[in-house]
Amino acid sequence: MLIGYVSDERYVAVADVMFEFENDDGTIVEIRSSITGAVRAELKPGRWTVAFGKEGYGAKRVTLDLPLDEPNSFRLLRDQLLGYMWPKWVRGGEQAEFRVHSDEAFGLELWRYGWEKERVGPIGWYDEHGPRATGQITPDGDYTQTGVRFNSQGYARKAHKQFVTAPERSGLYYLHAKGESGAFFSFPWIVAPAKPQAKLAVLAANINWNCYNNFGGRSNYIHADQFAPTPTMNARLELSRYTDPDHASFAADAYAPLSFDRPEPLNHIDEHERITDPIEGRSNCHVAPAEWRFFGWLEREGFEYDLYAETQLHDGTLDLDAYDALAVSAHPEYWSAKMYFALKEWVFERGGKLAYLGGNGLNCEVEFTDDSTIVVHNGPYGGGFFHLQKLGYESRLDLRHESEANLLGVVCSETGLMTGAPYRTVEPDHWIFDGTGLQKGDLFGENCLHMRCPGGASGHETDKISASSPANAKLLAKGLNPDDGGAEIVCFGVPGGGHVFSVGSISWPAALPVDAHVSQITRNVLQRFLD
Repeated sequence: MLIGYVSDERYVAVADVMFEFENDDGTIVEIRSSITGAVRAELKPGRWTVAFGKEGYGAKRVTLDLPLDEPNSFRLLRDQLLGYMWPKWVRGGEQAEFRVHSDEAFGLELWRYGWEKERVGPIGWYDEHGPRATGQITPDGDYTQTGVRFNSQGYARKAHKQFVTAPERSGLYYLHAKGESGAFFSFPWIVAPAKPQAKLAVLAANINWNCYNNFGGRSNYIHADQFAPTPTMNARLELSRYTDPDHASFAADAYAPLSFDRPEPLNHIDEHERITDPIEGRSNCHVAPAEWRFFGWLEREGFEYDLYAETQLHDGTLDLDAYDALAVSAHPEYWSAKMYFALKEWVFERGGKLAYLGGNGLNCEVEFTDDSTIVVHNGPYGGGFFHLQKLGYESRLDLRHESEANLLGVVCSETGLMTGAPYRTVEPDHWIFDGTGLQKGDLFGENCLHMRCPGGASGHETDKISASSPANAKLLAKGLNPDDGGAEIVCFGVPGGGHVFSVGSISWPAALPVDAHVSQITRNVLQRFLD
């Protein structure tokens, strides 16, 4: 009979896993999983202790009461080096626990990522008396919903807990883990100020990181609503994303939760990567490695800033009224309604100034079920959110509340998707172009570190003026992406002193360290907003 399926941390079927079932009367049954990860055995009803493992993975034991209502999802974790901080966002002086999985002894250091990577200091070397005791144990089932809960099994003694006190200086920090073999993994830690220090607040888009994080086998793009009944054997043959020409990423009535309590391999930055190096990889170009380019540029240009996680805007840690301006960058796609309307009220009613230095931002509502879990409200309309625009909605946020163009002045659309290009100047007399020397029709933003969609600062996903944009949102420049799909730079003021500047491009931060015009325009905006 079918007992279950065994899969790894990507929900990929693992063949030839050794299983040993033992019940209370001493009966032992030994089997191996099939190529599909299926675990089949003839077992009588009752309680069974199950030991299972395979070379290259950590072995584990679980208990099952047979018969089961549905096949069990056995999960194994490959031998590798990875980790995360918990919590992933803190204030200066607060503590967080580092949670590292390693099949060998490893050293750990704390670094701050500004214009230069600055080594804060060593945290220590970690090994244990017991064999493989630095390896973590994952729960069975779908732990993308519940959290992977590293350091929860085998860490009963307080001395085994591994805490770090956050530095007082706000910023993007990374933990560097390095194994005896030379294996390397880095993971981010967002440190907000204990109390406001600067006039500029900056958000790291950590909700977006969580939505794109597929550790555990699910993200908002793979198995977005829930796991398939069986783990993946060959994605190109089995997942509708690749086999169905009419596949709709967001076609479910409801979506299972996504926990922040997971490692984020998509945010890894190579040990020797510099801020002016090209951003390689499919994911790196729109998550923390890309945002680092903006944070570091701020320091190169002499702007003092306080960094916060997006989640700290949602939970109230970030007091917008303590700041003159707020900047968001790269790809802040997923926000709670509480965050959106708090920001809109601050800009439109209390004179706040917003610099939106990214693309496809504030496009979809997420709901927090607790402080570490979200549900994404994609809707059941299929075809991705671009399909909504054919139905009269500008975005998934518009479907539930209003279009983000009401606040940002622009909204993402399908044209220009996955391309890169420079911008063309439309209104060179506007103050954002002071000191650039650009004339009408001149190009800028040709230099960009974004390697997934190379070609310029207008790229990856691009936003444009829409029917929901404020009437005074003025088009200042437009990207030259195909199909009239270039990002549109807009700027507008509101009564009471509020102001919004939007570039409408995910690729913009990746141009800041290497393109003089993109740098000067951004400097002009921030100086005006902070004066």
